Formats: sequence, C-alpha cells, structure tokens
Amino acid sequence: MEAKSFWVLLTTLVFIIRGWRQTVGCLEQERIALFQLKAFFNHPAELKDWVNVKGSNCCQWKRVECNITSKRVIDLFLDSTHQSNSNGYLNVSLFLPFEELKSLYLRNNKITDFVDNKVSLSSALNNLEFLDLTNNYFNDSILLILNNLTKLKELDLSYNKIEGFQSPHDGERSLNLTNLEEFILDSNSFTNSLLAQLSGFSNLKSLRIWNNQLKGSINIKELLDSLSNLEELDISFNKVKEFVPIKNKENGSLGKLKIATLDYVFTGGTTSLIQLLETFSSRSIACVERNRGISVDGSYLNNNILQRIGVFSSLKVLTLHGCRLNGTLPTQGWCDLQKLELLDLGENALIGTLLSCLANLPSLHYLDISNNQFTGKGASTALANLTLLRFISLSRNLFEVPSIFISFSNHSHLKVLFSSQNKLVKEPTIQTWVPKFLLKAFLLSNCTTKELHIEIPKFLYYQNDLRVVDLSYNNFGGKIPFLLLENNTRMEKFLIKGNSFMGHLNLPSHPSPSMSVVDISDNKIQGPIPSNICLIFPQLFGLNLSGNFLQGNIPPCLGSLNTTHLLLDLSHNQLSGGIPEMLAQSDSLRFLRLSNNHLSGKITPTIFRSSSLELLYLDGNNFDGNIPSIGISTIPWYSLKDMDLSNNNLSGELPRWIWNVSNLNALAVSNNQLKGLIPMELCYLDSLNILDLSKHNFSGPIPSCFDAQSIKHLHLSKNRLSGTLKNAFFNSSSLVTLDLSENQLTGEIPYRIGALSALSVLLLKANYFIGEIPIEICKLYSLSIIDLSQNKLFGSIPSCLSHLTLKPNDKKSSTKTYGDGLPVIVKGANYFGLTEFEWSTLRGVESFYVDLVIEN
Repeated sequence: MEAKSFWVLLTTLVFIIRGWRQTVGCLEQERIALFQLKAFFNHPAELKDWVNVKGSNCCQWKRVECNITSKRVIDLFLDSTHQSNSNGYLNVSLFLPFEELKSLYLRNNKITDFVDNKVSLSSALNNLEFLDLTNNYFNDSILLILNNLTKLKELDLSYNKIEGFQSPHDGERSLNLTNLEEFILDSNSFTNSLLAQLSGFSNLKSLRIWNNQLKGSINIKELLDSLSNLEELDISFNKVKEFVPIKNKENGSLGKLKIATLDYVFTGGTTSLIQLLETFSSRSIACVERNRGISVDGSYLNNNILQRIGVFSSLKVLTLHGCRLNGTLPTQGWCDLQKLELLDLGENALIGTLLSCLANLPSLHYLDISNNQFTGKGASTALANLTLLRFISLSRNLFEVPSIFISFSNHSHLKVLFSSQNKLVKEPTIQTWVPKFLLKAFLLSNCTTKELHIEIPKFLYYQNDLRVVDLSYNNFGGKIPFLLLENNTRMEKFLIKGNSFMGHLNLPSHPSPSMSVVDISDNKIQGPIPSNICLIFPQLFGLNLSGNFLQGNIPPCLGSLNTTHLLLDLSHNQLSGGIPEMLAQSDSLRFLRLSNNHLSGKITPTIFRSSSLELLYLDGNNFDGNIPSIGISTIPWYSLKDMDLSNNNLSGELPRWIWNVSNLNALAVSNNQLKGLIPMELCYLDSLNILDLSKHNFSGPIPSCFDAQSIKHLHLSKNRLSGTLKNAFFNSSSLVTLDLSENQLTGEIPYRIGALSALSVLLLKANYFIGEIPIEICKLYSLSIIDLSQNKLFGSIPSCLSHLTLKPNDKKSSTKTYGDGLPVIVKGANYFGLTEFEWSTLRGVESFYVDLVIEN
C-alpha cells in the first residue's frame, strides 16, 4: 500500500513538474515576434540563439529580459545589431506583442525612421519607460512619433540629425512627455530656440544638450521657469559667451538644480566664474554653497578665479579641468574651501610646489592635479594631511616617484593612485614605511628615469585588493612581479609592457577569475607559454605577449576562452608549430596577431570561416602551400576587415572567396610566391582601402576597374604585370599611394594622372614607359615622393617637381593593415600614454575610479 501511494505521489509530481516546465518559458507569441524582429536586427553572432523553434524559451535568449512572474518580455537590448551598409526603416507593428516592454535599446542601428504600418508607436510601446535611440539617422519627425509615450521616463536621442521640436506640418506642436525625468539630446543640431520649446517637462530632472549649436547669450530664465524639478543640466561643448542674468532674483532661481556642467562652453578667454555665478539668484548661490558643485572644464577662465572662489565657503565640488590656468597656485581663496570634497585642476599650466595650505581642505576625497608642471621631491606635507583622500592623480607632472608616495602612508581610505609620466627615481634598499591603504587601481607608466632596471615600488607588495595595475614603459627589471597576482586575487588588468623583465612566464599558483587583460609585451620573457594559462586566467579577453623571446607551440586552450571579443597578440616571438584548430574555431576571437614568429605548415582554413574574427595578422612566418580554398557560402560577409599574410612561403593563386569578404578594409599578401592574373573581382570590394600584392609573380594587365573610390594605398611592385595604364586608376580621387615599380608596364604615362587629386606617393620605377613626363603631374598638389627612374622617358622635367617635400607623413605610402578606430596595437599614445589596444582594455578605468570616489 505504501509503495502504491509512493508511485501515485511520484506520478503526480512528474505531471506537476512537466506542467511547470511548460509555463516557465516565454510566451509563444512573443517568441515569434522576436524571431520576426531578427529580419531587421540581423547580427548573426549576437542573436544566434533567436531561433524559430516552438517552445524555445526566449527569456533565456541573449539581449532579452523577462518579468520573473509573468514571463513577458520587459527589456530588449538591440543596440548595434542591425548589420547593413545602408540605413533602414523599422516596422513599429513588430513590437505590438510586447505588452509589458519597459526598456528598449536601439542605438547604433542606422535607423532612419519608424514605419507606422497603421499602428502608432504609442500603441505598440504604451508601457515603455526607457528608450535609447542614440546614433541613428532620425530627424525632427521622430519627436512627433514619440509624443504620446506618456509613461516614458528616460529618452536618449543623442547623435542623430534633429534640429528642433517643431514639425513643418504641425506648426508649433511640441512634445508632451510629462513623466519624462531624463532627456539626452547630445550631438544634434539644436539652437538657442530649444530652450523656449522645453515646455510640458515639469518632471524633468536631468537635461543634457551636449555638443549642439547653442551660442551667444543664453537667457537662463526661459529655461528654468518651466523646469522646476531640474537637478542636472549639461550644456557642454556649445559656444555660449554668457548667461543673461536673472534680474528679479526674488522670482527667478535655479530651483532644485544640483549640478551644472559647462565644459568647453566659455572658450573666449574672458569669462569670470564669479560673474557666471552672479547670473543666478541669491537663493541659487546659497544652494551651490550648501550642496552643489561647479564644473566648467575646458572653458577659458581668468587666472584670479582661485583667489576669489573662497567666498563660496560651503562648496563641495570644484572642477576647473583644462581651463588654461597658469603660474603658481595662489595662497588665498581656494584654500578656504574647507568643505570641498572634489577638486580637479588637471590639464592646466600650473607650476611650482604644492602649497601647504592645501592641507586646509580636510574633507577632500578626490584630487586631480594631473597634466601640470608641479614639482616635488620626497614627501609632501600638504598631501600627507589629506587623510580622507580616496582618489588622487599626480600624472604628467615633475614629481619624483615613488618617493612622493610616502605622503600617503596614513591614508587608509585611498583606493586609486595615478602617477604616470613623472620622474622615476630609485627607492632605498629597505622599505622605510608601511602603507595603511589598500589600493584598487595603481597607474605608474611612461616615467622618465636615468637609472637602469629599477625595481617596482616596494609598497605594492603590501597590497591585496588591487584590480588595475599599469607599470608599463618604466625600464623596470628583474623577474615578472607575479607576486602581485598571487596576492591580489581580484586583479582585472595587469599591464607591464615595455620594461626589461626577464625569465620564464611563471603564473600564479591559483586562478585569477576576474583577470580580463594581461599585457607583458616588449620585455625579455623566454620559454614556453604555460599550457595552464587558460585555467589561471579563465576570463581573459585581452592577452598581449608580443615582443619577447617566447618559444614552443601556441596553447590550444586559448580558443576555449569564452569571452566576448577576444584580443590575442603573440607576435614578434619565436613560437613554432601551426595555428591550433581549437583557436581557429573560436567564436570569441576578434583580433589575432601572430606576426613574425617561426610558425609553419598549412594555414588552417577554419580561421577564415570565423564568425567573430575581424583582424588577422599572420605575416612574417613560414606558412607554405596555397591560401586555403573554402566554400563561399561558409564565409560570414561581415567578418574579416584586415588580413595580412605577407612574408610567408605561400604559393598558387588568390582564392576566389576573398572577393566575397565584403567588409575587407585591408589585404596584404606581399612577398610570397603567388602567380596568375590579378582577379578582376577584387574591384568589387567596396570597402577596400589598402591592397598590397607586391613581390609576387602576378602577370597580365592591371584590371581596368581599379578606380574604386575606396582604395587609398595600392602596392603592386615587383611582379610581371604588363600592358598600359590607359584605363586604370584615374577615377580614384582617394588614391594616396600608387606603387607599380619593377614591372613590365609599357606606353606613356597618361595625362589623366592629374585627376588623382589625393596622390602623395607615385612610384613607377623600372618599367618600360616611354614619352614625356606629362605636365598634368603638376596638378598633384599633395605629391611628396615620385620615382620615374629606369624607364625610357625623355624631354624636360616639369619644374613643379623641384618643390617636392620628400617627407611622407604616416598616411602616405602606407602598407599597414590596421583598421581605423579598432583596438589594434598601433603607434600613437592616448591620454594615459597607452596604445589603442591597451586603451581599449582600460576604457572602464575612468568609470571604475569614479565609482570608488562616490561609494560610501
């Protein structure tokens, strides 16, 4: 009997569980609607789990969030998922099934407008509270379409083509979004008339009009009278000269305004901050004193501002970043701001030592004095007394580091210390102080030193909570300081590039699950890459070991790293073997650079079928055989942008699949053993900027279609090309480099060469050209280098050629295959003195340290 009861109970539970499973997933009509959206939002990698399979739980799909109880879709993250070379129109009716949708992210999708299809946007999205339409192609008409989204609280229309709220058809009709609390209009074309049109926004708390066309005088009263609940206002990067004061201060005020951001607004050099504050009412000034902040970064202010600012004795935030302040700090005024919590004087031209009166700011939590010319040796008394500091940036000054760090020995609250680009000196052999702080971020890079192989600062060995460390370009020596990783298990970014660390790549004994970026490039590391590197760093998305002496094979496990947009640079080492198949199959790999190693064998065809790989550099190895032939249907059209196979032992012909890679920006296959004709189909690559097929055995004529507007740098030298130039190149107004030297070309140099208006480098050496040098060559006003030697030319040399600079800039004669704006390792420093690759991995640092400052 008991057994029978047990089976009855078990059977009942099975039915309950099965029934429960049937109700766990999303609604079928919403799943179908999502799949229909995929026709427009067609990014195959980002939306690959959006499948037309009945019963598939769309609540578990990427970029979809559902209500836990109702299982209805409430958030859709569709930003950057529309893959197309042209703009598009989005059908509003597709959103009708999503009755509980609260948030919709549509940024970066090339949307021109919504197609109503007899359904209004307000009907389809009547419960929407958050809408992001950033970086599309909307114009003024979008504002009327949004007009009846009455529950909307946050709206972002930045980076579109909007000029105003008025419609040419509806006259003065304006938005009626009465519940809107945050409105972002950055980088459009709004003018001063916008301020008078902001009616009906009684609940608005935050307004951003960054980088529009506001200019001249601004009547602040017109803006503030209708925005009584406004707390944050940002009109940075406009051309405002002044605010018109509120004359009747009893009737006009800043109301609830807490933060006014005016960065790079007053650029005429005549504005006084005191005059600016006098624009507002006495009540407003009182508010600023009690609980407000002043930010005018990038505006040009009078130098006496720091002397006169002391009247605002309750000020908590003062940021004068990049305001062209110069000379020494005054001894009066700013030192009286005893309640100041944040002070930013960065990027000015201030000089001298830090004044002792800085110690009069006991409430200071955040101090940025970077990018000035402050000096200092050893401890600073002023800094030593600021024991509440959580963030300090000393970067790009003339302080002696690390000796100045003793100033912070008692700063138990300090979390972030930036000190790059100062003077690096040797520490005493014995550590003389023990820090009370536990840093989360420490940057000490690009410092100048006369010493060789200095050791890293000793205080770092007392740290156990570091998340970001950058010690790049300091000529530090000795073994890699992996003890920092051993002690700091939550490390996220570890950058020690460009030093003299040596020895083997010995990893920590335990995993670092938070580590996302490791850059040990340009040191003297030798030996193999440890096979357990993926176990120690399972969440890596950036690994740069280039420029060392590493040997052995590439660990296959690197292909198993399941992170988004994996960036891998192992170039300029002594690695051998081939490309591991597991790495070639990775769905995460975006950037792969294996240049200048000893890799050999056939290139695996799998690498060219990757759905995620955009940048591939295999140049300078010993790969042989043909470039693999793969099925055209297996090539993702949106994938490869740059491909460099130069300086190998490849043979055969260019495979046909290459001209189906429609996104290709740069193709370099120079110095191999390819042969045959240059395929006509290469001309169909509309995005191609750089083509380098030099040093091969290509023969026959140059395809006449090589006049595409996209091509900028064309290198076909040292082949066996023949024929004339009669029908090639001369519609290519963007062509910068044309190198056809050491071929078998004949005929005259066409007079139409003068139409190549952007041409800077012209190399026609060692061919069989005849006739005179055409005078039209003098129309090439950008020309700086020309070589016509070893031909059969005669006649006079045009006098204009005597004015050539013979100094090409970085954009001339380019054979580099680096994509513009991509996180590749290229020359050129940014704000922290890092390369583009490194900067892409550190973009989160700014928000990271700001969060540290404001957390309790």
